[in-house]
Amino acid sequence: MVSQTPRPASTGGSARAWRDALVTVVAGFAAMTAVAAAGLACAGAGDLPEGAFPHVLAAVVVMAAGGSVEVSGDAGLLAGADASLAVLPLSVSLAGALTAGYCFLRPLHHRAVARPRELAGRAVPLVVLWLLALLAAALLARQDFGISTGDPTVAVIGELLDSEPTIGFRADVPATLLFGLLWILGLLLIALLVSRRAPLPAGLVRFHTAVRPAAFATTLLLLSYVLIGVVVGLVVAATRGDAGRTLAVVLLGLPNLVWIALTLGFGGAWEARVEGAFGLPMPQLLDEVLRDADGAPVDVGSFAARDPRAWWLVVVAAVLLLGTGVLTAVRSPAHVRPWQHALHLGTALALATLAVCLLCRIQAEYGLSLLGIGEVDGLGGELVLNPVLWRTVGLGLVWGAVAGFLGGVLARPLHRRGRVDAPAAAPAHD
Repeated sequence: MVSQTPRPASTGGSARAWRDALVTVVAGFAAMTAVAAAGLACAGAGDLPEGAFPHVLAAVVVMAAGGSVEVSGDAGLLAGADASLAVLPLSVSLAGALTAGYCFLRPLHHRAVARPRELAGRAVPLVVLWLLALLAAALLARQDFGISTGDPTVAVIGELLDSEPTIGFRADVPATLLFGLLWILGLLLIALLVSRRAPLPAGLVRFHTAVRPAAFATTLLLLSYVLIGVVVGLVVAATRGDAGRTLAVVLLGLPNLVWIALTLGFGGAWEARVEGAFGLPMPQLLDEVLRDADGAPVDVGSFAARDPRAWWLVVVAAVLLLGTGVLTAVRSPAHVRPWQHALHLGTALALATLAVCLLCRIQAEYGLSLLGIGEVDGLGGELVLNPVLWRTVGLGLVWGAVAGFLGGVLARPLHRRGRVDAPAAAPAHD
């Protein structure tokens, strides 16, 4: 009778893994859909014609999950249109990542060490179901719109010559599945790195001290910037006009702004070019600086030249980074030396900065020309924002190292019961 128990336990474990994976996928996509729907509604997308809202919503979710959406323009026989879009709605991405990461880790918290096969058995069903859900969203993410030029004469000529301009979008399914796979695998890896309670394979336990405290503290730094941005956004929405569109920025692209502010605070730079309207309200200072840049790098000094209050970005970055260093040290074993904290946090912040640079870059443009000459008023626009990569990542490494070292020194009086041990082997319970 005793010999019969292992096989049912294995079967149950596999079924439980699929059940947990299904819960994680449903919760993750539900969170992204809810945040994206609220953001789009605040931005006025609920008034889109031809029942386009569900398709636009699916496109935002696809982009948030790492997918690719192609924008195309068509102006008939006598006109040409060019369009492109490369931007991540990081508020939506963050909602899905936090929800899916929590649901993935929750069933694992009762054990300290896990076999690689066990972790793979948890991850594979999640990845499969995640890609199936992403495929369904990608198939829904397609729509075409007719565009009015606002010029009656041009409209009549366009109708007679079949040159009425249109613009549309559709998900690139192969690219969406490829990048979506990288997105979910990256999320699972980060979740395992950040969580102190998640199990690790026995061979990786020795890296716990070097990786997890710094990874957790760096993640908390990024989330702290988002929380500060939420508070500022709610205050602006309550005290100034156009609250709906301000909330749209919070619900769709808040991390895009605040994480760039973090990099500016420690000396990073971004190359910007803006023509036409943003489409969503932006702070006046940001609008002016980016438009004047015309492709040149902008840093905190560029903003401070117009408004000295921009130097507060440096102060906020310094304070929060020092707090990150202290937190890293407090969550580490007492025997870890300050120079080791500097190495750990410097590496973690450099990698986080690289991720921010890759995730927050923007390239969006739309131009429509009739007869190939000029642009029709109101239909031309461009927004390009790219990091000065080596400068920004390099300064992230330096600031992380300094914060780690100072944090290690300052945390010595606090290092008492704040000892963090590497996970010890524990009996497996399924």
